[in-house]
Amino acid sequence: MTPNKYYAILGKILQHGKRQSNKKGDIMYLLNEQLHLTPYDLLEIFEGHNIARKKLRNELTLFMAGERDLTKYREAGINWWNYCGQNLINSYPTYFEKMPALIEQINREKRSSKNYVLFLGATGAETNQAPCLSLIQFQLDDGELVLSAYQRSSDANLGLPADIYHLY
Repeated sequence: MTPNKYYAILGKILQHGKRQSNKKGDIMYLLNEQLHLTPYDLLEIFEGHNIARKKLRNELTLFMAGERDLTKYREAGINWWNYCGQNLINSYPTYFEKMPALIEQINREKRSSKNYVLFLGATGAETNQAPCLSLIQFQLDDGELVLSAYQRSSDANLGLPADIYHLY
């Protein structure tokens, strides 16, 4: 059986990744990788494998509600924000606040020649770490919405599944 694209990239990291030790521990990384996911790929990842869907859904719900209190995330069983604290969690809900105006603009203009961009780097949160998911680009192609996400970095076991789920 061929592994899905997510597991294939994890295998590539394990097989060809470079090693590094830092404050987070010993890590393996690859540079300049691209992961192209179709709607089928997303369904395969989220419906075909036992991942923390409930936690990811709860996190997304809190983000969409604009929740910035880290204790609310802990109460929902989401503890992965503990390592970076209150400042960084404050940056993530801000991009959901920008979405309604962008969706309205895309629907109003319906221009296939235009890239609609949601830049996530300018969050106003005081932190020394920019969001891993830095830019989301929306483009219309033959009447369908195409989404491209650009990441400066991603923890394959934590950040990447969460970012894929939020985009999904």
